[in-house]
Amino acid sequence: MSTRTEARDRFLSDWEAFEHQRGAQEPAFLGQLRRGARDQFAELGLPSSRQEEWRYTNVRPLAETTFEQPSGTPEITRERVEEISFPVFACSLFVFVNGRYAPELSTPQALAGGLPVESLAQLAVESPDRLEQLLAEAASLKGHPFAALNTAFLEDGALVTLPRDTDVGHAIHLVFVSSGCVPTISQPRVVVRAEQGSRGHVIQDHVSLAHPGEGAIHFSNTVTDVVVEANAELDLVLVQREGEGTHVVSNTNVRQERDSRFACHTMTLGGNLVRNDLEVLLAAEGADCTLNGLFLGRHSQLVDNHTLVDHAMPNCSSRELYKGILADDARGVFRGRVIVRPDAQKTNASQSNPNILLGDGAEINTKPQLEIHADDVKCSHGSAIGRIDEEALFYLRTRGIGAGAARALLTRGFAHEVIAALPHHALTDALGAMLDERLRGAGT
Repeated sequence: MSTRTEARDRFLSDWEAFEHQRGAQEPAFLGQLRRGARDQFAELGLPSSRQEEWRYTNVRPLAETTFEQPSGTPEITRERVEEISFPVFACSLFVFVNGRYAPELSTPQALAGGLPVESLAQLAVESPDRLEQLLAEAASLKGHPFAALNTAFLEDGALVTLPRDTDVGHAIHLVFVSSGCVPTISQPRVVVRAEQGSRGHVIQDHVSLAHPGEGAIHFSNTVTDVVVEANAELDLVLVQREGEGTHVVSNTNVRQERDSRFACHTMTLGGNLVRNDLEVLLAAEGADCTLNGLFLGRHSQLVDNHTLVDHAMPNCSSRELYKGILADDARGVFRGRVIVRPDAQKTNASQSNPNILLGDGAEINTKPQLEIHADDVKCSHGSAIGRIDEEALFYLRTRGIGAGAARALLTRGFAHEVIAALPHHALTDALGAMLDERLRGAGT
């Protein structure tokens, strides 16, 4: 029996125990949804590198570990949460520990219509019909084994609602903490609804809190469903800064309606094995999409980004810029697909993936793709791989700057375009400082 098959069977066995513990008062549709996802995961199993979508990503390190389901509430103090959160956003902080909402660690700031964030577990009790409708609108799980696994163990998560015709002035900061002294899996679900005419920013922040004296391995498996309604504007910032013992899988599905604007900023600065799948459907005319990404790989880390932008309707635009920085023996993967459907005339789409290699053992596999089935379009794509400019490095050295500082300065300049595009200056400063810190330990 292969390692992947053994891991699949362990997850299925854990599911039986998980489902047995569910309360009788739980809505019937949740049990049906989980059982359907369980069957799909049983059929799909863990992905193999023989599959095209996973050619460069071997999940064996994940499959070899036996993960426990979260139990109880880890002892995390409010002071510890404040240390890891972005201070400027502490007034609207919603904390989830191992996938479960922790109100005692949160400082929620209400909007005129109530709290912008609700716990899915609480929603299942107080408004099951509403939760059923939200989950029914989610994207299909077909072909996504880890998304099916997340749904099979659906228990809690966040519902973020930007009310109709409301400009939410402050960023909504969701912090997902992985904690514990044994290998633990957390599988939160995030549902974001930007209602018609709304505007707002959501920060989805994933961090690890290792148990003192332990180097525990964690598995963070997250699914995020986003709908941006007509004339709404939403910035979603996905920050991944887990520890080096954490495996990270993220599936984000976005649907945009007429004249909507959506921007996603994916900042990967941590984790061991990281896989991000981001799919955006431009489902109505006038939709505009921006995808920015920055990923830093160190040591033997693997970071894999897969994106898909589906231009299903005419007069839509998309821009995509993912930058990779790979040091030591790290590996990176970028596969970006842009599909222009036959009826999607007047499409304007661009895609770019420049990468810089800092270590002799670092490597990147990049594959930008355009699939164009319309004739009146403006589309471009490209990628680049290189090392630090030796002439620029020499110039800085002649100005009295040390070799390490000069290399870090040039690398920070390479990343600046993506960091500067973040929706808040405070977030730009915080993530820029975090990048500088991690670059100092990345062989620069």
